[in-house]
Amino acid sequence: MTGKSRIYSGNVVHRRFKPRSHVLRYRCFWLLLDLNELPALGRASRLFGYNRGAPVSFHASDHGDGKTADLRDYVDAQLADAEIDLGGGAVRLLCMPRIVGYGFNPLSIYFCYDADGELRALIWEVNNTFGERHSYVIGVADSAKTVVRQRCAKQFYVSPFMDQDLTYDFRVSGPSDNVTVVIRTSDAQGAVLAASMSGHAREFTDANLLKLLLRQPFVTFKVIAAIHWEAVKLRIKGIGLRKKPNPPSSPVTVIAHPVVGTVDPLNAASR
Repeated sequence: MTGKSRIYSGNVVHRRFKPRSHVLRYRCFWLLLDLNELPALGRASRLFGYNRGAPVSFHASDHGDGKTADLRDYVDAQLADAEIDLGGGAVRLLCMPRIVGYGFNPLSIYFCYDADGELRALIWEVNNTFGERHSYVIGVADSAKTVVRQRCAKQFYVSPFMDQDLTYDFRVSGPSDNVTVVIRTSDAQGAVLAASMSGHAREFTDANLLKLLLRQPFVTFKVIAAIHWEAVKLRIKGIGLRKKPNPPSSPVTVIAHPVVGTVDPLNAASR
């Protein structure tokens, strides 16, 4: 298969700094899917299905508003609210697939490029284990930089062990031959948690999908199991639960004109 879609295999690492230190690490793999290539990928592969059952599959209903059949329409609508026009440029989604019908994506990232191939925006799509989803649409201030840095205030309840009054600092390198994503979560006193995912690219082929399925046959099940097992360990360490607030009034937070290194409430609006 040819095109821009890729498979990334690598590691997820979480390092908690307070109120107790805690580290988790596990192997994982992700798909980088060019939204325009999805129908062709589904037709060409025996192992990958687009909006249908398969050993490895991608369903548009697992993302966005869960209703829009064409994710590209959904992405363009969110970018329009951020006053960003890609002019028909590519959108590529880094996410975990469904494996034998089951999938859970703690984080999916849309890389949004203009017609000249310049990265114009990132959409950070977050799912929690309560069946809720929230997205942060953040424009890219300087696409010429190798590493993209962004920041925003936390709007969405993710973990029962984390407060709400927190700030996210994002750092992204790639996606190219490698991809690295680091998210630093901080409160007013400093870093609380650093989460990272890093992977090496493989060509999107049935042979590579089969290799990863044989090595990590239940990767999506492992992710959800790891989340709950780590929760048990955090409770044993004496970290208390935070009360779950009501979800944000809007499923999307738009940061149209980000100022890297600061959180500017005038440029951040939930809708």
